[in-house]
Amino acid sequence: MGRQTAAGIHSSSFEFLKALKQNNNRDWFNEHKAQYLAALENMEHFADALLAQLSTHDLIETPSGKKSLFRIYRDTRFSNDKTPYKTHWSGVFKRATKQRRGGYYFQIEQGNSFIGGGFWAPVTHDLKRIRDDIAFDAAPLRKILKSKSFTSLFGSLEGEQLKKVPRGYAAGHEAADLLKYKQFLLIRRFTDKEVLDGQFLKEVGLTFKGMRPFFDYMSEVLSADVNGLAD
Repeated sequence: MGRQTAAGIHSSSFEFLKALKQNNNRDWFNEHKAQYLAALENMEHFADALLAQLSTHDLIETPSGKKSLFRIYRDTRFSNDKTPYKTHWSGVFKRATKQRRGGYYFQIEQGNSFIGGGFWAPVTHDLKRIRDDIAFDAAPLRKILKSKSFTSLFGSLEGEQLKKVPRGYAAGHEAADLLKYKQFLLIRRFTDKEVLDGQFLKEVGLTFKGMRPFFDYMSEVLSADVNGLAD
């Protein structure tokens, strides 16, 4: 295991989540508030370092690492699960301006840590634009998805898919496999050992940077009119 860096994930932050999962109640949480605050500070430093890395190759709207983090408190109003706290750390960085589409997500959880990006719930208008572009010429997207840099980081495109080609496109279309996607997600998973390694921050930064060809393609599709000109 590599030497722990100040901006890396501390083992104590992991241990706090493990203990919280076993004691997910307000009394325990309040008794261990100091451990929570220390872990939260660690995650803020980690997120700040991620933002600094992102800002070297992209324009980010999220103003700070702290602002990227989601609250650990769960909204239980409409859930059957009434446990009050999440058992993971997570955050998102938003790309700036309407010409830069997509977002960067990270989740730190024992046994389920991953880096993600893409389009979780594209609106109907955006989804049609993406599908129309794929139907017209899927080669640019396939080139990205089949590149060595993409497959080495993410394996393949992920996300929910329809069982059949959506209405309005030929059932036997050569890009039927891509037209079925409802979500377009890039995900790289990490083991607990990798998360605690001193090189984790660097690997996350490289992973985010590796999303750029996909984001650039999607941004062009979603910010141009039917003639290929910027909206």
